[in-house]
Amino acid sequence: MESVGVLMMCPMNSYLEHQLSTRFNLYRIWTVPHKPHFLKTHSGSIRAVVGNATAGADRELIESLPALEIVSSFSVGLDKVDLGCCKERGIRVTNTPDVLTEDVADLAIGLMLTTLRKICECDRYVRSGLWKKGDFKLTTKFSGKKVGIIGLGRIGTAIAKRAEAFNCPISYYSQSKKPESNYKYFPSVIELASDCDILVVACPLTEETRHIINREVIDALGPKGYLINIGRGPHIDEPELVSALVEGRIAGAGLDVFENEPHVPEELFKLDNVVLLPHVGSGTVETRNAMADLVVGNLEAHFSKKPLLTPVV
Repeated sequence: MESVGVLMMCPMNSYLEHQLSTRFNLYRIWTVPHKPHFLKTHSGSIRAVVGNATAGADRELIESLPALEIVSSFSVGLDKVDLGCCKERGIRVTNTPDVLTEDVADLAIGLMLTTLRKICECDRYVRSGLWKKGDFKLTTKFSGKKVGIIGLGRIGTAIAKRAEAFNCPISYYSQSKKPESNYKYFPSVIELASDCDILVVACPLTEETRHIINREVIDALGPKGYLINIGRGPHIDEPELVSALVEGRIAGAGLDVFENEPHVPEELFKLDNVVLLPHVGSGTVETRNAMADLVVGNLEAHFSKKPLLTPVV
């Protein structure tokens, strides 16, 4: 398959890059000085695009590649891929579900513990020598808190199971009630936020879920409530969250994702009621390698005319 042109949209993972380069004719678009000229020159040979949560395949890119057959995404979320355009063109789309579920759910619990127990602030307290001057302030208990989850898919369910081990009552909001679930269902995000102590965003990013966390939801969560986001940055109206944290209208937030990554609102840097992570939900060696294997496996299956491992379109 060395003659098959594969376009990689940004640096993602050295293992993935190596596996792709040994099997295909790999083009690294971030190394190209003039992208329009490059795409025009190689448009007839690029048959696959590999994207991720940062850079995918929009309509402009897809339409510039007449030989494109498949988009294999190094992520579970597909908000950076124009699925409608892919369907129109008959372009296959794959992602990397399941293999990252456990890591993202682990991180969600880690964010809850870190935010409520102020673990990062405790660390700074010790490092700065302040412990010698007195004990750290009291924090908030996590066990037993009511956890509300937006999106009860693979990741949302894995978060719920972990939170149950901390004796946390679980409730959720999704587009429809899950008949197989015994968790309490709320038909709106505002009702869910009003009834929980910790609100977790774990749904896919779509036009319907963009800014699903707005001022109304934040106010429903209230001054004793905590917000955790391991979904996508645009799920939250970021300026509204910033003002709520600054003003103390919610107790705190744990954020792995942001609206304009890697740019983070500077107002958050000086706040002690927010924990900031650089989009590392799936960021372990084991999981990223498993994701890479899925990306490569889907490409090999497609070009060998075999069933795709994780088809979306």
